[in-house]
Amino acid sequence: MSSVPVPSALHEVLGEQQSRLALVLVAVAAVMPVLAVSPALADVAVWRGILAALLVADIGAGAIANLTRGTTDFYAARPRLRWVFITVHVHLPLVALLLDLALTPALVAWAATIVAATVVNLLVRHPEQRVVAGLLLAVILCGLPLLPDQSPTLLIVSALFATKVAYAFAVDQRAEARNHELSHTLPHDTTAPPQTGAPA
Repeated sequence: MSSVPVPSALHEVLGEQQSRLALVLVAVAAVMPVLAVSPALADVAVWRGILAALLVADIGAGAIANLTRGTTDFYAARPRLRWVFITVHVHLPLVALLLDLALTPALVAWAATIVAATVVNLLVRHPEQRVVAGLLLAVILCGLPLLPDQSPTLLIVSALFATKVAYAFAVDQRAEARNHELSHTLPHDTTAPPQTGAPA
């Protein structure tokens, strides 16, 4: 499928190249959670609702964008930037504050996600990285409904946030494919070593 160049300002979100289909899917993923939490957005001041909607859209879009070839390859080539990405993701507590949601479950979900993402990112070259990430994500998702003062809105956003940061981003989604492509581009020496002695 043909790819299109991504403007430099969006490289950290979409990478340097993206397929048209991926761009459409990311856009859909950005809109869906905003619609899902729209009642909560309507209950606060307009400026707070707009800021919260932008953060929620970013979380939803990232949950899909981080699975794409363009974004995965962009961060695979920039290990230090991977840590920056994890560090700056404080979206969840901000959404809770903007929407007057309980802060404690937001902080717990945020902390659990950052810890999980850190562990998974440390295993970036481990063959079972994806399995570990899947387990940690499952633990977080199972624990979210059990948190005190949890709300449907915060549950939706927290689940997407954990999916985006701890699994979609922290896992190098194309590690196996990239290694496979590399193995096919390296020259293979098929010549037999020269015989130095006479046959017995």
